[in-house]
Amino acid sequence: MHAYRTHVCGELRASNVGEQVKLSGWIHRKRDHGGVLFVDLRDHYGITQIVAKAGSEPLRLLDGLRAESVVTIVGTVVARGPEATNPNLPTGEIEVQADEVIVQSAAEELPLPVAGEAEYPEDIRLRYRYLDLRRERLHANIVLRSRVISSIRRRMIDQGFTEFQTPILTASSPEGARDYLVPSRVHPGKFYALPQAPQMFKQLIMVAGFDRYFQIAPCFRDEDARADRSPGEFYQLDLEMSYVTQDDVFAALEPVLGGLFEEFANGKAVTPAPFPRIPFAEAMLLYGSDKPDLRNPILISDVTEHFRGGGFGLFAKIVEGGGVVRAIPAPGAGVRPRSFFDGMNEWARGEGHAGLGYINIKAGEAGGPIAKNLGDEATAELIRTLGLGPDDGVFFAAGKESQAAKLAGLARTRVGEELGLIEQDAFRFCWIVDFPMYEYDEDAKKIDFSHNPFSMPQGELEALETKDPLDILAYQYDIVCNGVELSSGAIRNHRPDIMYKAFEIAGYSRAEVDTNFSGMINAFKYGAPPHGGSAPGIDRIVMLLAGEPNIREVVLFPMNQKAEDLMMNAPSEVSAKQLRELHIRIVDPK
Repeated sequence: MHAYRTHVCGELRASNVGEQVKLSGWIHRKRDHGGVLFVDLRDHYGITQIVAKAGSEPLRLLDGLRAESVVTIVGTVVARGPEATNPNLPTGEIEVQADEVIVQSAAEELPLPVAGEAEYPEDIRLRYRYLDLRRERLHANIVLRSRVISSIRRRMIDQGFTEFQTPILTASSPEGARDYLVPSRVHPGKFYALPQAPQMFKQLIMVAGFDRYFQIAPCFRDEDARADRSPGEFYQLDLEMSYVTQDDVFAALEPVLGGLFEEFANGKAVTPAPFPRIPFAEAMLLYGSDKPDLRNPILISDVTEHFRGGGFGLFAKIVEGGGVVRAIPAPGAGVRPRSFFDGMNEWARGEGHAGLGYINIKAGEAGGPIAKNLGDEATAELIRTLGLGPDDGVFFAAGKESQAAKLAGLARTRVGEELGLIEQDAFRFCWIVDFPMYEYDEDAKKIDFSHNPFSMPQGELEALETKDPLDILAYQYDIVCNGVELSSGAIRNHRPDIMYKAFEIAGYSRAEVDTNFSGMINAFKYGAPPHGGSAPGIDRIVMLLAGEPNIREVVLFPMNQKAEDLMMNAPSEVSAKQLRELHIRIVDPK
């Protein structure tokens, strides 16, 4: 018989009754029933109930152990009586009568319980992550993550992609988020950077003549944590393709993501391919966001002209000053009490905005300050334009276009949630396309790239030379699911002449391009194929599939929001000897 087990804890069934078996695992729970001890023994695969008879040596040993102690049980499989069967457990028809108990490792008093899903402070969970990972939900999330990655890898290979690994130690880039820097011992005063993404390398793989590349790539960015973004590091499905248009990239990626979500959706609806394509400008108008949640049926409308020179003085003044007014319908909200509308207004102020105007319609009668000041005729025309019903409501966001769009988007989400309009049990995908190539940086008072500086502008060199930079669109695209951006991507700028011009508009000299992006620009001078790609985030994909609100619930060993690893005490101080080897002196902050 094997030293530790003949079976795993989720394996035994009624067909094994009468067999002598050996199981190893953790003591999950213990229950004393009149001198007979029942123990739930748990391993990676499941739980088996162990029975220790009154007065037996196994009972004495098990009774003296704390939960989470590791034991090996030798015993006989017996059938449970009909009244004792547990239909919620795969092993619920049997139990193992313990003949021998071997203590492999006795546990001390636990800093947090493993059995059950009680909430515990984050710092405790992260400091004792190895215990937290034993809990059923988190354990299942990490297994799901592994299965998702395996499925992605299989689907990519089936589509003709080849997996490559790109460097982890590379050069610092002036674009994007902050780099994590690594000092060089042999080159004093010089630093490597951990890659924010394999962007340049994957493009160089295309220049090198490999046609379809992918990898499950680690990426490193020194940026603050959010619910859908880990501090420090994350993983993405990085892919690149040669001789492709934007449509070709979509056609390659949609079966991978669509098929993946169908595989792990547990019956939830998934948007069929081809996914809807929404231009950036349309997304900002209709949804107030370039990450729209299409499960929400509410569409925002521009109603600026209805308030131009109108009776509602506040909005008329905003419009006269170049601002806009956006309307957010609230179907069926007219029957809600006034406190619902006032509550939405207070919520908007809590989000840092001036507030939300509103009209509430009850039995066809429009009420509220806006309706009163706008007048019956203008209000009726506005209601007709918006297609509102006799018991609907509508909220209004006014201000500069970017501010009004942001507030309208937030209000759309909140109204959808408050009124129960969000489609449940569904994954709704879309592509956001036609991003602006440039934007105006109000702080720096200059034109800058708005998305990805290495993207091909629509219209190529001619557009760069003849159009207003703020009117130029790029072959850039995001894929969004349920309001979560899974990926950014682009058709790349593969021509040096177009790249020099694109960077010139953003204020970079030819010499700066040659210095900062020497590897890529030099490679393009020796013949580069048209190419493009994308990079969906693995962590966010698993977060959506697991139904988790926070990305830390699908990462094995995450940092906290301060980018600290409480379990390994990182970041930590290092010795003076290490600093001397790296030619580094610590300067304390003032």
